[in-house]
Amino acid sequence: MSRYTGPRIKIQRALGVDLPGLSRKSKATRTEPPGQHGQKKASGGRKSEYGLQLMEKQKLRFNYGLSERQLRRVVRDARRQKAQTGSKIVEFLERRLDNLVFRAGFAPTIPAARQLVSHGHIQLNGQRATIPSIRVKPGAAFGPTEAGKKLFAVRASLAEPALLCPEWIALDGTALSATLKYLPDGQDAAPFPLDLQRIVEYYATRL
Repeated sequence: MSRYTGPRIKIQRALGVDLPGLSRKSKATRTEPPGQHGQKKASGGRKSEYGLQLMEKQKLRFNYGLSERQLRRVVRDARRQKAQTGSKIVEFLERRLDNLVFRAGFAPTIPAARQLVSHGHIQLNGQRATIPSIRVKPGAAFGPTEAGKKLFAVRASLAEPALLCPEWIALDGTALSATLKYLPDGQDAAPFPLDLQRIVEYYATRL
């Protein structure tokens, strides 16, 4: 399944949660699920365990802007680690360069951050980086290139960031540079409610 490019608020309404990486807009004004029978879905019926697992998985996929194949690769990597699988999944996603650019405030959303990276406007440890999925290591410095610092979108995002900069990122607002201080704790790193156990259970029989 390819990366989603459709209406973003519709996804947030379907999943019942705001996904800051996907959109700066909130579903607050329209809380019912999308579709002709949205209000009926919101008021009645109980989701199956599979349905609940799927929703949790979709939160990850849409917030971080991954295809199903990419997310499966992350899950496989996480399962090889000694730490808890669910926590490692989120840690790996939070360490992606495009996500760190977003979390540091250099871009309003993860799709916008991915575009900055792909177009060569972001540097990692002093070298221009063009691969959004790079898994950044602790101690690495990242931020806009000299040309990227002049972009209106970068300046505007820093002036009104979508989220507060997390404690594992050290932001230098003057130099427009940031450093990943340490590995984020995957249990609490995602900026939205998430049931990690259901995600692990979803992939238990699918990998």
